[in-house]
Amino acid sequence: MSKKIFSIRHIAMIAAVAAGFIFMTTEVAESGAAAGVAVNPLTEKWSGPFGGVPAFDKVRVDDFKAALEAAMEENLREVEAIANQAARPTFENTIVALEKSGQMLNRVSTIYGIWGSNMNTAEFSKVESEMDPKLAGHYDKITQNEKLFKRIEAVYKAEDRNRRSGGERHRLAWLYYTNFVRAGAKLDAAKKARLSEINQTLAGLFTKFSQNLLGDEGQVFMTLDSEADLAGMPQAYKDAAASAAASKGLSGKWIIRNTRSSVDPFLTYATRRDLREKAWKMFINRGDNGDARDNNTVIPEILKLRFERAQLLGHKTHAHWRLENAMAKTPENAMKLMEGVWPAAVARVKEEVADMQALADKEGTNIKIEPWDYRFYMEKVRKDRYDLDQNEVSKYLQLDKIRDAMFWMAGELFNFSFSPTTGIPVFHPDVTVYEVKDKTSGKHVGLWYFDPYARDGKRSGAWMNDYRPQHRIDGNVTTIVSNNSNFVKGKPGEPVLISWDDAVTMFHEFGHALHGLSSNVTYPSLSGTNVARDYVEFPSQILEHWVATPEVLSRFALHYQTGKPIPAELVEKIKRSGTFNQGFATTEYLSSALVDMKLHLAGGAAIDPDKFEKDTLAALGMPKELVMRHRTPQFAHVFASDGYSAGYYSYLWSDVLTADAYGAFTEAGGPYDKKVGARLRKEIFSVGNTIDPAQAYRNFRGRDPNVDALMIKRGFPVNKK
Repeated sequence: MSKKIFSIRHIAMIAAVAAGFIFMTTEVAESGAAAGVAVNPLTEKWSGPFGGVPAFDKVRVDDFKAALEAAMEENLREVEAIANQAARPTFENTIVALEKSGQMLNRVSTIYGIWGSNMNTAEFSKVESEMDPKLAGHYDKITQNEKLFKRIEAVYKAEDRNRRSGGERHRLAWLYYTNFVRAGAKLDAAKKARLSEINQTLAGLFTKFSQNLLGDEGQVFMTLDSEADLAGMPQAYKDAAASAAASKGLSGKWIIRNTRSSVDPFLTYATRRDLREKAWKMFINRGDNGDARDNNTVIPEILKLRFERAQLLGHKTHAHWRLENAMAKTPENAMKLMEGVWPAAVARVKEEVADMQALADKEGTNIKIEPWDYRFYMEKVRKDRYDLDQNEVSKYLQLDKIRDAMFWMAGELFNFSFSPTTGIPVFHPDVTVYEVKDKTSGKHVGLWYFDPYARDGKRSGAWMNDYRPQHRIDGNVTTIVSNNSNFVKGKPGEPVLISWDDAVTMFHEFGHALHGLSSNVTYPSLSGTNVARDYVEFPSQILEHWVATPEVLSRFALHYQTGKPIPAELVEKIKRSGTFNQGFATTEYLSSALVDMKLHLAGGAAIDPDKFEKDTLAALGMPKELVMRHRTPQFAHVFASDGYSAGYYSYLWSDVLTADAYGAFTEAGGPYDKKVGARLRKEIFSVGNTIDPAQAYRNFRGRDPNVDALMIKRGFPVNKK
């Protein structure tokens, strides 16, 4: 999910994340407080319109600890009641009962997760450090409850014997049984105790890694004293840099934040090569500065504990454990795909570097292309080859207009309408809330929260959150989702201009939101984006294709000053340059994915992260002109949780599906074909995890995906059979 925070699910969270399933929060039943006892607002049932909304306006950091402790206690009482009931195990009194349990914890942990990724302060960090290990221990108490597991096992076996009942019931019973087994439910007492120790220690290490990275991204920045230092940068960027400086009390100066959304444009357009180098080194050394926030001591501990846990659970390595229930099934299958693409990507990088070096030589600069030159000269080559200036393109890409473009696309493909609401509490003034309806019936579908701007205490990147999944186990509960980005504000009243890549990322993350909003299932654990890790990126990545459609660009790519639509000739240049720079994009991503997998295939070997990264990249033949997209000490996908550990390959795996699936639209005549769009909604976006993802894809496409489509999409030669 392009590095998303996943809210904590109340059953088998540790196993579920490890299995590659994304469990979001659910909120179904009521909670209450005894008469005369002060109520903690975090534990209360969500009230208000649309089936209730989070009371963000009542959140106090001081309330989190007590709320989490109370919620965990209530959750354990509920679980004990299910485990110890006298009635024989049935799907309703065991599995459905578990689905309905933990409502208070779901509410509290949802807001807790939002604060951790969007509103993290020194005060909140202290709460995280204390409570994250306790939460891990809490989930172990549930998955290690022997009586509960015996009931789950009995229900699963009964459902498996009568698979014709099939559908969601069988899938949900299988999911509970599988996740409990993967969480150690069949281990003996001593191994269970050690497993819980490992999980709690890992939770603390994940928090430490995240806080170190957040500190470097928020507290380290590059200060510029003169506007001349921003030579080559568009005025909107200069204004944003000045605004960012003012927010830190540096009036009359400019700062480059230590985040991708701030650094990448500077590396692309800044003419001061020395300052590009300085910004690049600042960014790629996050978590790797030999200071109190250095993550190189945290990573080996995480790897060691992951390996021990995998061994306890009967697996060769953490990677083998993680991929057991993923689409790839084994690390070897994932490696085969990555290693199949790697040579073509590296070969393309060599071509790209040669083109850039030739241009630099022609200019008489007397330099050799270095990593801080890549984006800068890449743009020069793009302009030279395609007469395409991305800075010129950005003048037609206004943040608000691209948001409107997403809404329009959702109306065409999903029959959704988005309209702003008022009176809904938000966690920051930057956040806006939209009601989503079915355009035809006018029926309420859900809520979409949009949090687009960077700020201190908010982690970098872009992601989607699921505050409440759609389900029908206790009435018709509609979903609440959010998209979060890190754009830098400019002058008040002026539009925020974004890059083409930023626009693609917005559509990508919106794809995750549409996945949640489209859900049409019975049980929350199977809802929306709660699918295998190497499948979840497919519904989001396919949405990226619609950015470049003429229907979107003609309506919403409007010049920020004149309001005129982007010229047809500029659109044609964008189209012709569609596979430009794919060597860079694929190699910086794949190098991260390969290092991730190799780290987790190394077993119990002692790891020096910097050395392992350097040696692995050298063995792969990594071009020296670029670095991993996520260097190891800042690889939050992998070390801020178990989320994408041994799973960063998922983006490539999903893109195989994406490239092939989009072909269904082109074969039908275009991206807005109604029949193909309806099939995409029905077979992919609405079914959640109610069926095996490979079967879901076959239901949509009529066959398994063709890997050649990925190579063609990226402009690489197709491997000869």
